[in-house]
Amino acid sequence: MKRDLFSPLESEKIAAARFLKYVLIDTQSDPNSKSFPSTEKQKDLSRLLVQELLDLGITDAHLDEWGYVYATIPSNSIKNVATICLCSHVDTSPDCSGAGVKPIIHFNWVGSDIVLPDDTTQVIKVLDHPDLKKQINNEIITASGTTLLGAYNKAGVAEIMAAV
Repeated sequence: MKRDLFSPLESEKIAAARFLKYVLIDTQSDPNSKSFPSTEKQKDLSRLLVQELLDLGITDAHLDEWGYVYATIPSNSIKNVATICLCSHVDTSPDCSGAGVKPIIHFNWVGSDIVLPDDTTQVIKVLDHPDLKKQINNEIITASGTTLLGAYNKAGVAEIMAAV
């Protein structure tokens, strides 16, 4: 299977596009559940990932009964190299809704506090998040203020899928 190489900027755009799609899928966990995964809806994203992997030509992509996605990419190295596992989780915190997420891209962010429009009491303060200062003039993706974006895990999934 031939693979095209992408520039870092193209890879970044691919990961961002996937991320924006993945955050729309509600994968909120349930800490009181006795099932695994803790909510059946987490498998919605897992099924999408399997389909995307199959569409990319990964013939053994599959989902197990617990919602884990497995796939392998054959090595193209003539050397004997170790197998690499890329792993992330899809569930999001039960502390805030994961349904109806409206991601917002803040283009060319200027360094000011970010007031989330659907709940203006939700403010991402630069003072509380000093690492944000490193992102001036970059794009920042947030939720609109009434839901959880799910960036902690879905960004990892998007990066893995972009790498694939």
